[in-house]
Amino acid sequence: MKLINLKNLKVLVGLLLGASTAIAQTAPEQMDLYLLIGQSNMAGRGTTDAASQPGSRKIWAINRQNEWKIAADPLHQDKPTVVGVGPGLTFAQEILKKHPERPIGLIPCAVGGSGIDDWLPGAKHEQTGIYAYDEMLARVKEAQKRGTIKGIIWHQGESDSSPQKKDAYAEKLADFFKRLRRDTHTENVPLVVGTLGNFYLAKNPDAAFINAVITDYAKKNKLVSLASAAGLTHKGDDTHFDTASARELGKRYAEALQRQAP
Repeated sequence: MKLINLKNLKVLVGLLLGASTAIAQTAPEQMDLYLLIGQSNMAGRGTTDAASQPGSRKIWAINRQNEWKIAADPLHQDKPTVVGVGPGLTFAQEILKKHPERPIGLIPCAVGGSGIDDWLPGAKHEQTGIYAYDEMLARVKEAQKRGTIKGIIWHQGESDSSPQKKDAYAEKLADFFKRLRRDTHTENVPLVVGTLGNFYLAKNPDAAFINAVITDYAKKNKLVSLASAAGLTHKGDDTHFDTASARELGKRYAEALQRQAP
C-alpha cells in the first residue's frame, strides 16, 4: 500500500475543511429580506456575549463585501472597533418564530454618527468614509438576488438633535423614505421607525423634537409603525443602548412590523 506523506495529507485535510466551510456558509436561494438602516443604535454598541452567535442556519446577513454569513453580532461593519449588539439579530429571531419555515436574510447598512443628510445619494459620511445611501443601494441589489424585502427598520436622529438641524428634520425624513422606497422598489413594504431613548432626551432636550417628528411620521403614513424606546437603558454613555435594551428594542421592532405584515 502506498502511504500518503504528511505534507500531502495536510493539504488534503485543508482542502476538505475549506470545502466544508464553504458549504456551511451557503445561504438559501430564497429568503425574506429585512433592511436595517440608521445610525449607531441600529448598528449596535452593546457588549457581545454568548447569545451573540446563535448559529441559526435560518438567519443570514450580507456583509460589506457582499458575502452571506450566518448572522451573528456584530451584524454591522460601520465602526469595527466599537460595533456590537444592536436590535437586528433579536428582531430576526422574533420574526422567525412566526414564520419558522421562511429563512431570513438581513441587510445591515447602518452607519454610526450619520445624520439625515448623510443618507443623501452621493453623500460621504466623514467619520467613516462610507457613502451610506449608495452603499446601501448596492448591497440591497445584491441581496435581492436571494429574496424579497419584507420589511425595513430604521433608527436614527441623535445626530440631528440640535437647534440648527431639528427644524428641517421632518421634511428631510419624508424625502428620504420616499426616495428609499422608490429606489429599492419597496413602496408596499412595512417600515418601522424607532424613537430615541429617554436617556438621550434627558441629555439633549432637542431630541424630544426629533422623537415627535418620528412619531408623527409613523401616525400619518401608511405601512409605517413605531417602535418605542421608552424605558430602555444606556450602556453608561447616555447615548447607546446596552445589550439587554438593544435586544428588547429588536423585539419591539418585530412586534411593530408584525402588526402590519401578514
